[in-house]
Amino acid sequence: MELDFSPVAAGWPDLLRGALATIEVTAAALGLGCVFGLTAGLGRLNPKRQPIYAICSAYVLIIRGTPLLVQLFLLFFGLPQFGIVLPAFVCGVLGLGLYSGAYVSEIVRGAIQSIDRDQTLAAQSLGMTPRQVMRHVVVPQALVRMIPPLGNEFIALIKNSALVSLLTIPDLMHEGQKIIAVSYRSLEVYLAVAAIYLVLTGSTAWLLRRVEYRLSASRRLV
Repeated sequence: MELDFSPVAAGWPDLLRGALATIEVTAAALGLGCVFGLTAGLGRLNPKRQPIYAICSAYVLIIRGTPLLVQLFLLFFGLPQFGIVLPAFVCGVLGLGLYSGAYVSEIVRGAIQSIDRDQTLAAQSLGMTPRQVMRHVVVPQALVRMIPPLGNEFIALIKNSALVSLLTIPDLMHEGQKIIAVSYRSLEVYLAVAAIYLVLTGSTAWLLRRVEYRLSASRRLV
């Protein structure tokens, strides 16, 4: 068997457009996931704050306990039964954002709770309000600890974005499948698609390592 990458070369512009669409979907979902994650993470810090704690806990339980593909299909195929028709791009971003947010919330909650409580007590003894303690003492330290697990979650989000191709979003996977439908060269096209995903995830990992290094360095200088 000989490999023939000529269909990949011919369809390279389409693959690049698909990669751009993947970046757009992932970036939008990432922003949404951070908002959901930060909100749910902070909401689950204090079990005494009902019903906020209950709502955030239910959100995390439901999203983490069901497959992402099912969630995407519920948004794209289920909501129209209630008269709510969302564009495929919106469904993809919303589904990925909700899914990512559930995991980000646990990262946020765990990082904040990992900060030594003695530091909080010391800051309060100096007359700082709870909001000031969270802003100036807890969050800066927790942020550094969040970077590695957040990096893993962001990389997973890039890979999970391949599922939005099932919603007819012209992302990288969707464009690759279009080339396969014409050329019947599945192996070559999927190898090229995998290589592009590898570049995207590798670049993200490198960027996050740089951010982590700079944050750690800035904390050491304080």
